[in-house]
Amino acid sequence: MAPGDLVTLPGHVQFDELLLGPGSAYGWQSLSGWEETPEYESGSVNRADGHGSYPGRLLAGPRTITLEGIVIRTDPGWMGGAVRALAAATALRDDDEQPLVIKLDDSPPLLSWARCIRRAVPVATGGYAIGLVTEGRVQFEASDPRRYGLIEQQDTTPLPAPEPGLDWHLDPGPEALAYPLEFGAPGSTGTLLAVNDGDAPSHPLVTIRGPVSRPSVTNLRTGEAIEYDLDLAADDELLVDTRDGTVTLNQTASRLYTATARSVPEQLFALAPGTTSFVFRAAPGSTDLHASASIRWRSAYW
Repeated sequence: MAPGDLVTLPGHVQFDELLLGPGSAYGWQSLSGWEETPEYESGSVNRADGHGSYPGRLLAGPRTITLEGIVIRTDPGWMGGAVRALAAATALRDDDEQPLVIKLDDSPPLLSWARCIRRAVPVATGGYAIGLVTEGRVQFEASDPRRYGLIEQQDTTPLPAPEPGLDWHLDPGPEALAYPLEFGAPGSTGTLLAVNDGDAPSHPLVTIRGPVSRPSVTNLRTGEAIEYDLDLAADDELLVDTRDGTVTLNQTASRLYTATARSVPEQLFALAPGTTSFVFRAAPGSTDLHASASIRWRSAYW
């Protein structure tokens, strides 16, 4: 199931495969931590010789999201099953975070990855008997405080290549240069275009496929580049995860050590809000048009 597949109406909250909100057994009354600024750690340093401080980096901590006033409604005698289903979906786990998708109104829903860290379901004999429990609470923690657009976007380019132009070595004849003239397929510029519609930086996944030598992808807005001193064969794939700071060859072997001196740390290679252009390049003489670079990203929001 893709993230947010069940989310169709305002008020829907989907955590992995669990749906809360209209049309489900689980209603809710309030949501905190979703439209709030996450806590920040400030790198500012107090001035030793004056008032104030020297501004430093602001680094956001994890985001805590809480659904309160959860109401569970079932037929009489079936409350236990609904509570057990909620418990199974929100069990404490040490494994990967699950997608949390929230749609508050007619605007597109937003996505976060989180784990459930608290669940509270008040127990009252009368409520179980009539199929009504109120004042429940579920709390999530997202290690990445940013929220993302549901749609993952992608752009792909081969290495740059000139246009072939008009073939002047045609056999002579009355139709040899008949109009409209065919100048061949357009050449490649080796350019990638990414649009981050949000207000937070987004870390893309960059995939480079061979055959290519010393591939690089450069951000034309900032001049920052990621470049790797290695040769990729025709069936090789290099995956650069700029959020986790990993570089993996064919999904198994780390190639982080192949980064060149002009390559910035992968985690600094982020998409600022707005439009960003990139160029895909390689070592001189590496011109095979079967080589390609692609970039995948989601718009990110604080």
